[in-house]
Amino acid sequence: MTTRKLRLVVVCPHFTPDIAPTGAVMTRIVEELAALGHELHVVTSLPWYRQHAIELGWAGKLWRVEQTSWGSITRVNPFPGQTKQNLVRRAIGFGLFSLIAGVRGLRAGRGRIDGVLAMSPPLTLGLTGRFIATCRRAKLVFNIQDIFPDAAIQTKAITNPVVIRLARWLERISYTTSDSVVLLSDDLLHNVEQKVSKSQRNKLHVIPNFVDTKAITPRNRLTDYRRELGIGDGFVAMYAGNVGFSQSIELLIAAAREIPSIDVVINGEGAARKSLQEMAHDCTNVHFVDYQPIERLGEVLASADLHIVPLRAGLASISVPSKVYSILAAARPILAAIDADTEIPRILVDSGAGFTVAPDDSSKFIPALRWLVDQSDLRVSMGVKGRQWVEQHVSPTAVAIAYQDLFVNEPKQR
Repeated sequence: MTTRKLRLVVVCPHFTPDIAPTGAVMTRIVEELAALGHELHVVTSLPWYRQHAIELGWAGKLWRVEQTSWGSITRVNPFPGQTKQNLVRRAIGFGLFSLIAGVRGLRAGRGRIDGVLAMSPPLTLGLTGRFIATCRRAKLVFNIQDIFPDAAIQTKAITNPVVIRLARWLERISYTTSDSVVLLSDDLLHNVEQKVSKSQRNKLHVIPNFVDTKAITPRNRLTDYRRELGIGDGFVAMYAGNVGFSQSIELLIAAAREIPSIDVVINGEGAARKSLQEMAHDCTNVHFVDYQPIERLGEVLASADLHIVPLRAGLASISVPSKVYSILAAARPILAAIDADTEIPRILVDSGAGFTVAPDDSSKFIPALRWLVDQSDLRVSMGVKGRQWVEQHVSPTAVAIAYQDLFVNEPKQR
């Protein structure tokens, strides 16, 4: 079905060439919306995700504006701190970024606009999006990648009751003032339903993230990436993604000690990496690797025989590890340590691409991993099934059309 050309402002924390997973998601949504004929004006941060500092060649200006074939990109200083663990400093940085992004959003794509697409986290971009949408008389669609502050409270990253109440207020006001709220799974939808009134629930929608099955394809497991790490043709169990406190990555370190014949690769950076490296200081079969360029993602994922998706107990209704789609696109099986009867276990059952064990429990995780090490034919079969599943269920074009329909069909907040 064709529709009129839309003019949209997109407010997001990361955008290509930044390597953050949410940046890759929003970049592709913008590209697909542009391919549908729409005009887009992105307001985002200067690239900073890799080292938690503005990347070389981008510093020196409070913002930069560049024109594109489909609109424009305004990149604002994100005011990064020296560490992700200082939550007060991070909150100040997010607040300043959100404030300037709001001001720049008033000028992005001057003239009439039809809507604003804002992404969280940070949660502050919900109010930024509302400010832009109100001033420019447009609809606001609020995309929630992770539910904040639930994850921070669950992992005890936030304990101050005053801060928690403030964050809860900001969360509720962001939902209620949006015209549409997009969640990644039914679990996240059910979480948010409990935080809004019944009259507000019709604005909640599930639109999953997606994977570029043309960019990430099945490859030979014996990659240059393996050779660079000094790993031969032995079994590789990999965790790829943010190395934070929400992920129980210590399960892999425990498994590396119990199964010394395998190699464990932890590819990524984050607040928990230093403590995990200290924990694994005596494990010669554990390899910590920095983020790789996005162009190498398919190669990195192909280098593993099995991918591990560990999420701490209670967090599966708050966060959906979108890396799962990329892993399945690479035709690799998954062992997930995550809450049962949530989105990722359902995907693995539906696709036949992996198994799930209880979260945070090495007595369940290690035997499951040990068994899968010896099941090479089964792993290959699961990888093939996973690839087939993503090709059928999570195409970028279908996701973009779902967002387009929200701007065309959903009523605007009065």
